[in-house]
Amino acid sequence: MNLRIGLGHDLHPLAEGRPFLLAGIRLPFEKGEQGHSDGDVLAHAAADALLGAAALGDIGELFSPQDPAWKNADSMKLLRQVWSRVRSAGWRLVNMDCVVICENPKILPFREQIRTALASALEAETGAVFVKGKTAESLGPAGKGLAVEANAVCLLKKI
Repeated sequence: MNLRIGLGHDLHPLAEGRPFLLAGIRLPFEKGEQGHSDGDVLAHAAADALLGAAALGDIGELFSPQDPAWKNADSMKLLRQVWSRVRSAGWRLVNMDCVVICENPKILPFREQIRTALASALEAETGAVFVKGKTAESLGPAGKGLAVEANAVCLLKKI
């Protein structure tokens, strides 16, 4: 059996006037992720986890922040493109586990919506995807409310 683990990480500063997005789900908050695309840290971390496990590059390589084509891009569309590449390379998702780190907004009230959106983009059962929200205990940029970060780990199985 050919199994591979991938790890993804992303961090974006928070800025007024931007939507706060996790897996394309907009959470009510006065700040959102600042980035070249829509800044969805969870979609970016998930994409990097998948790409790493399949040894297909990384999100910055495929969707360069220097390329104006990706300005304000929908990160869930990018994730679906990544998943298409991974699937075409002969992989299927066994599971993905994610952690979002921020002081606010609280993730728990939106967790099931976020899981469902992420699983849908990855053509997986919701039970194969989990998302946890954690605080940074007032430490670092996320702990001071200046940023949000996400980590994702996935297990892929060769078809």
